Amino acid sequence: MVKKIFLLCFLCVNFGAYAQSVTENYIDEHKETAIALMNEHHLPASIILAVAIHESASGTSKIARYLNNHFGLKGPNNSTQIKSAYRGFDEIDDSYHYFISFLKNRPKMNELFDQFTEYDYKNWARGIQRGGYAASRTWASQVMALIKKYNLQQFDNRPDGYIEPLEPVTVIKLYNVKKGDTLSLIAKKHQTTTKKLMLKNHLKTTVLRIGQKLEL
Repeated sequence: MVKKIFLLCFLCVNFGAYAQSVTENYIDEHKETAIALMNEHHLPASIILAVAIHESASGTSKIARYLNNHFGLKGPNNSTQIKSAYRGFDEIDDSYHYFISFLKNRPKMNELFDQFTEYDYKNWARGIQRGGYAASRTWASQVMALIKKYNLQQFDNRPDGYIEPLEPVTVIKLYNVKKGDTLSLIAKKHQTTTKKLMLKNHLKTTVLRIGQKLEL
């Protein structure tokens, strides 16, 4: 049993190191392309790299390997190796350039070039998501997490001495239900409504139990 646990831990550690090395190699290979596109089109290199890493699994996905598509963009392809609704490219760099064209050809994304700087990766990520690039509600958060994990913002054109603004901290207030409490009394005491408390806490009934924690 001990041997099995040790083997499992060994495999997990080695897989994590492998995944990180694949991504780090990907960054080394494509950072110059991202920087060149940033300098030409004025969007963060960190965004370009993080979106490519996210959408292509650091170049290991099927559409990346067979179609040179590193941004998950749909369109025609001439591949005889896989059937796919994703666009095919002759070279990987073509995929990078098409990503920029894709953003510029959609009004909700094209406006980002005027709204945000080439180092404001957070607003770029959120703006691209709002523009409909991905259906996932967590897409922007995942892209930003990749930027932070691999320090991709180091490739952005930032002013000397620039300090990244701190993210606002959201404080969640919890209430511990006591004997005699009702949902309406708690709502009144904390200047909210029963309906809001039910929605926030996913309650299907107003019946409470002592010791239950409610998010206010």
